Amino acid sequence: MEYNQTQSMAASRSSVTVFLQQVYLWMAAALCITALSAYITISNQTILMATFSGYMPIVLIAGILGIVLYLSFAMHKLSPVVATSLFMLYAVLNGVFLAPITLVYTEASIAKTFIITAGMFGGMSIYGIKTQKDLTSIGSFCIMGLWGLILATLANIFIASTAMDFVISIVGVIVFVGLTAFDTQKLKQMGETAPLDDAVAMRRGALLGAMTLYLDFINLFLYLLRLFGERK
Repeated sequence: MEYNQTQSMAASRSSVTVFLQQVYLWMAAALCITALSAYITISNQTILMATFSGYMPIVLIAGILGIVLYLSFAMHKLSPVVATSLFMLYAVLNGVFLAPITLVYTEASIAKTFIITAGMFGGMSIYGIKTQKDLTSIGSFCIMGLWGLILATLANIFIASTAMDFVISIVGVIVFVGLTAFDTQKLKQMGETAPLDDAVAMRRGALLGAMTLYLDFINLFLYLLRLFGERK
């Protein structure tokens, strides 16, 4: 009995390791594609002007949100090729959408903020993996905070308050720091039952997990940039 339990624990640790490796590899790939897409967009004035003129920004936002929602609800029935292609397209569109931040903030402050983001994200991911504490309550609180952020951001479009923008940025950092730990713990739990012998299911789960952590990273980066970024 003890031997069987040891075997089961070892298998669980193995599946968690394999699953999380795939999640972080896909997330890293998406971040690299986003950075490359942003660089290409900002380096070509024709692409930049075409992308951000007329109704194209609305189309771009709709495309980004549409892919996120579609992958979130339809991932379980997509083929690995389609799911991967949509995730990569999502990373490209995000890069195009985020490209103008290089016109607002200095390259040095963007790089510095990225390093800070990577450190905070990595620390909270490790915490999410290692902690024995159930982070469900923290996750629920952060999700509520996220809805509050959305409403406050929409309200501030009309109010245009600098003080409110500062508060929103601080709350945004807190929310996505908490979500990083919570989402990582959820992915660890998914990894414990990950079907190592089912490559399709593994790819679907890894892509969905990568998208979740990618969103946490990008939003944490943007809120930190709003706080610490040096404007040109």
